[in-house]
Amino acid sequence: MKESDQPGRITFISHAPTAAIRSAAFPLDEPIEQRELEKLSSTGWSPPRVHQVYAGPEQRTRQTANTLGFDPIVSAELKDLDYCSWRGKSLDEVQSTDPHGVSRWLTDIDAAPHGGESIANLLARIEHWLVGQHGSVHTLAVTHPAVIRAAVVLTLQAPTQSFWRIDIPPVTITDLRWNGRFWNLRSSGCPFFRFEN
Repeated sequence: MKESDQPGRITFISHAPTAAIRSAAFPLDEPIEQRELEKLSSTGWSPPRVHQVYAGPEQRTRQTANTLGFDPIVSAELKDLDYCSWRGKSLDEVQSTDPHGVSRWLTDIDAAPHGGESIANLLARIEHWLVGQHGSVHTLAVTHPAVIRAAVVLTLQAPTQSFWRIDIPPVTITDLRWNGRFWNLRSSGCPFFRFEN
């Protein structure tokens, strides 16, 4: 049996909340809020047995992984979508100054009105990363909601516009299984504990 034909598994964990999430803003490289780190460290969550752990390069993903007891391999492929000129601004603020850009961004996966990365480019990046995980036994990846949504769209071979119809809250688990030919979605956006708003 070739390595790529062996069963495999990817467990994605979306990072813990930041100030940007609380204010519905496009993220900078901000840290996790201290109270959320304290909640995360007191959950008593038992991590699954994994063969490798990855995290996006941003503070929020690395802090989440560290707080859960992991020393992750930092992967640039798991970085957040690059919002470029929109970073640090709320969606309402961007909408008020560039409504046409926001409309294009939400309806055209090739659009990048912020000057950063399009949804199409994100999908291509995550598709490349998923191919590299074939036959990897069990990988855990602490990353961003946009990255996980892209992985779900690719796994389901869903229309690309469905990217906007997938909800991945903070600190939730999404699980994929490789059957030797393709990835299957086992679960998506499942909380392993409840955050209070």
